[in-house]
Amino acid sequence: MKLVKHIANLGYGSRKDVQWMFREGRITDANGDVLYADDAVPLDAVRIDGEPLDPPPGLLLMLHKPVGYTCSTKDPGRIVFDLLPPRYRLRSPALSTVGRLDRATSGLLLLTDDGQLLHRIIAPKSKLPKVYAATLADELRGDEAASFASGTLMLEGEKTPLLPAELEQLDSRTARLTLHEGRYHQVRRMFAAVGNHVAALHRERIGGLTLNDLPEGQWRMLGEDDRRQLFDCV
Repeated sequence: MKLVKHIANLGYGSRKDVQWMFREGRITDANGDVLYADDAVPLDAVRIDGEPLDPPPGLLLMLHKPVGYTCSTKDPGRIVFDLLPPRYRLRSPALSTVGRLDRATSGLLLLTDDGQLLHRIIAPKSKLPKVYAATLADELRGDEAASFASGTLMLEGEKTPLLPAELEQLDSRTARLTLHEGRYHQVRRMFAAVGNHVAALHRERIGGLTLNDLPEGQWRMLGEDDRRQLFDCV
């Protein structure tokens, strides 16, 4: 792939924009020598305004999503892509969220431009555990764990019972819930099915990945060790 097309696909601009960047001397090698559009150089040696190129297609990153942001690019309000460099919205192939967290839910969100990886993570047969911390409007009764673990709980409007899920009560109104599937607004609907209401929801873990000390609103690129950790728990 020609250098102009590759840089454009990373979201730095149209091919015409990138050609102008070459003409302006903004694209150099690691030593600061100006590159030209027809130069054949390793991609890891290319610099734009002195900074290395973004990773090529196949990237995976995690974001600590705050409350108030949605995952849909069609939403008129704040979206999770606002927390990333603007060019990440223009990458080809496109960067997508791996599943979604609603506006009122915070926590761990994965994004990738690798369609096969995305499918592997969200496919029902993967059964990757997803762990949520829920704060409830009313006190837990004490029978919720048995109901969620039964494999017979039905959500309103659905015809298939939920897979067994594990609930750990943390105090009278907070619980940690581990799911092995991903249905629409599942945690909120599960507590609604047992007569309660989720006041606050935070996703702590996907597979073997946790946010660790990643601050709210921040993101980081994930490497091979992270990818192995994601699936190690299955």
